[in-house]
Amino acid sequence: MTTHQTLLLNDGEAIPQLGLGVWKVSKVDARLAVNHALRHGYRHIDTASIYGNEEGVGLGMQDAGLPRESVFITTKIWNADQGYDSTLRALEASLARLRLSTVDLLLVHWPAPGLGKYIDTWRALIEAQAQGKARSIGVSNFDESHLHTIINATGVKPALNQIELHPLLQQPCLRCAHAKLDIATQAWSPLSQGQTFNHPIVLGLAEKHWRTPAQIILRWHIQNGVIAIPKSITPARIEENIQVFDFALDEQDMAAIASMNIDKRLGPDPLQFTFPAGWSEVCELAQRRAGNAG
Repeated sequence: MTTHQTLLLNDGEAIPQLGLGVWKVSKVDARLAVNHALRHGYRHIDTASIYGNEEGVGLGMQDAGLPRESVFITTKIWNADQGYDSTLRALEASLARLRLSTVDLLLVHWPAPGLGKYIDTWRALIEAQAQGKARSIGVSNFDESHLHTIINATGVKPALNQIELHPLLQQPCLRCAHAKLDIATQAWSPLSQGQTFNHPIVLGLAEKHWRTPAQIILRWHIQNGVIAIPKSITPARIEENIQVFDFALDEQDMAAIASMNIDKRLGPDPLQFTFPAGWSEVCELAQRRAGNAG
């Protein structure tokens, strides 16, 4: 059974379309989850320096014993490290924690416009790619204006923009901008933190296809050409989430999920989020919004 497929980025590199996210996962749990995921068909792991678990990700890769070239690793530059020199230093620290000489994808975690450093940070990523320390470079949580700003300033397009994207927040305008710019779309919180698992449309499609709600939503992302990185540390769910390449949703199914969009954010607004250190604020906001789910 096929457990993964890849998409081609604008720089010619291939990225597995489904990966494992490790947001809010401890070092110990990250090690176990990554090892389990890689042993069950995953070839794409998404972490970030601010998650505090890069070391666990590196050890999990080591435990799985796969060839380095077969695993796609993403990490990100946090707000407090933005700026040209500080970004390059932060990357070196991430590589050391991951026990790698290069990452497959390096992202600017947030534009943090209030800091006024994201152009210099993007220039540092371009340099990191030139040095061979990042095979592909991209951004996360950028809106269309941020994308045009860095492209106009440097002439270099991001390979990918990782954004909050799920049935409750489908971001059609930003996805259209990505398509026009030849920038891949990647979804964080692709399962809307479980908030849509009991939605009548999702439950109906799960029954129709004899699948779980999570598999229905992930299949919707896949058929939309989106790269998804669902997070789990539960072995059974890790295995379940990747079993989405042996069935398909029809046009009516896709349209039904599209009708669920209510522009509901679970994370911070990228236009306002600037905290140079504030990971606790991100987590607190996500928990508060999850608790207020309607």
